[in-house]
Amino acid sequence: DEDYVEELFMTNTHHYLMFFTNTGRVYRMKAYEIPEASRTSRGTAIVNLLQLMPGEKISAVIPIEKYNDDEYLLMATKKGLIKKTPIKEYANVRKTGLAAITLREDDELIEVKITDDERDVILVTQYGQCIRFHESDVRSTGRTSMGVRGMNLSDRDEVVAMQLNTQGEHLLIVSEYG
Repeated sequence: DEDYVEELFMTNTHHYLMFFTNTGRVYRMKAYEIPEASRTSRGTAIVNLLQLMPGEKISAVIPIEKYNDDEYLLMATKKGLIKKTPIKEYANVRKTGLAAITLREDDELIEVKITDDERDVILVTQYGQCIRFHESDVRSTGRTSMGVRGMNLSDRDEVVAMQLNTQGEHLLIVSEYG
């Protein structure tokens, strides 16, 4: 498990970086295409590197070395939908982006994780509800599908976070007012 976690967060200049937006699109670039900056510089705005649509914000960044047959992208939306798609379906991303998930008008993509179909998924809502389930309970669907219901939500509640059990033994929750 520890080796797998390290793989997820370590990247080098030859890896692809996949940028997922709140509107359900995915953009991709090589890590070396990001301009190098000094330790104290402010960096480069993402809108200068990707051709984002108006109102798009980055929800998740996934580093990928190669597109393996046994890996999936697991996505969660604020309305409680969850989607698992083989990572191979995202191997050809155009410069202008690609639809990663189909969303309803009032929904947004909040989180994306790379998995191997052997993890537990934890969804947490703004009103303090939480659910944990094994990702194999979520059937794999195509790239442009909406996904399946991951959690039933009460009125005005929404999913604010998705974590995997490989990210540590404890779940730290911090409220809006600390």
